[in-house]
Amino acid sequence: MGTVKSTASAGRMKSKLKSKSPLDRILEVFVYLSMIVVTVLTIYPFLNVLAISFNDSVDTVRGGITIWPRQFTLRNYEMIFSFSGLITGFKISVLRTVIGTLAGLISGSMLAYTLARREFQARKFISTFLAITMYVSGGLIPGFILMKDLHLINTFAVYILPGLVSAFNVFVIRSFIDGLPYALQESAKLDGANDFTIYWRVILPLCKPALATVALFLAVGQWNSWFDTYLFNGSNESLTTLQYELMKILQSTTTSATNSQDAANMAQRMAQVSPESVKMAITIIVTVPILVVYPFLQKYFVKGMTLGAVKS
Repeated sequence: MGTVKSTASAGRMKSKLKSKSPLDRILEVFVYLSMIVVTVLTIYPFLNVLAISFNDSVDTVRGGITIWPRQFTLRNYEMIFSFSGLITGFKISVLRTVIGTLAGLISGSMLAYTLARREFQARKFISTFLAITMYVSGGLIPGFILMKDLHLINTFAVYILPGLVSAFNVFVIRSFIDGLPYALQESAKLDGANDFTIYWRVILPLCKPALATVALFLAVGQWNSWFDTYLFNGSNESLTTLQYELMKILQSTTTSATNSQDAANMAQRMAQVSPESVKMAITIIVTVPILVVYPFLQKYFVKGMTLGAVKS
């Protein structure tokens, strides 16, 4: 019986292939070739950066590196990880990424759930207010003065509190909630659930695509951020971040030192590495953690972005 079914299915496949017109086959070949070209164009820059980061610095200056290092070496990474502040910066970056992402998800989803409630009378006003913040901001100096008045300078909280609510993230989550059947909330109320129970047990489990999309945005933003460290915690070595330390390393390979000891150390390091090699090695260091996280969120990412783009 199984042999008969497999033979029948094979016959149907052959008939479908035979039924394709020459134009359909040309279009199919064109689609496959286009996808191959796009894949190559997407992967090649990363492989090129990876090859340069593992290539000898003197040889890199000659150019011509493609996707494989011509003279393999780990000296570029050894120089970067020899800086004392890198371990502390890595710990703080991981900590702020985890805490900032979770805090941003909870606060943003709570606000989105509130704005999605039909009986909430101020939803239009708050939505308009949030939309304005996407296009208008106080600027750098007022922002610094605000952080100073809130006593957030030289504190870890300055990494978390300013990014608790993002208007774009709130709109993405709210759009997803608006697409859910409202009868789910009504039936939960009939069962005696309060607003927080509905939010926690009904809405959040159904919002995984939107939450995964927003989590990726928040994680990338927290992980790549260094300017807030420069502004608010630049003098506090215990609160430095990985990106800020890598930025200082990159600057140290392109600028001269201020005292004789630093100048001697810099001359020794510059003899071993080049700014181009260090730049590529830094790019790999800051990119790999996001590449590790992305596959776990990718299956939700497209769906969350699509729903967030359809509704506003």
